[in-house]
Amino acid sequence: MMTNCPADHRAARPRGFTLIEVMIVVAIVAILTAIALPSYRDYIVRGKLVDGTNALANLRARLELYYQDNRTYLTLSKDIVSPCDSIPAAGTFSVTCTQATATAYFLTAQGSGVTQDFVYTTDTKDTQVTASLPTRWGTAAPYKCWITRKGDSC
Repeated sequence: MMTNCPADHRAARPRGFTLIEVMIVVAIVAILTAIALPSYRDYIVRGKLVDGTNALANLRARLELYYQDNRTYLTLSKDIVSPCDSIPAAGTFSVTCTQATATAYFLTAQGSGVTQDFVYTTDTKDTQVTASLPTRWGTAAPYKCWITRKGDSC
């Protein structure tokens, strides 16, 4: 029985990948990972920063509505409680209401976990301040706005 290809030619055909080819693929994957991973990490952090800024904006709106009804930011009785005294959780941020008086307040959102170095504030005049940022996100704070992207400025 005759075949079209000699037996020695079939034995010489390479099969699979060489070590060099595998190492090139590993190097390409490592380079892509080194570029993509920090960007992905910053993307995840940016998504969590919205919790803090939204919580401050929401609490500020609730305080203004409370003030319109009661002409004070302070709690009037056990039935008429200021929003400053019942602040809900905000993802990775803890929100506090300090320096509350009858006519003024100061709100702070302090990050924890992946947002640990972020601190945002606002007050009665809606002065939005980024009080603290991680050093890899920009120059030293404070900023006169809420920084939610790496490298942003006001």
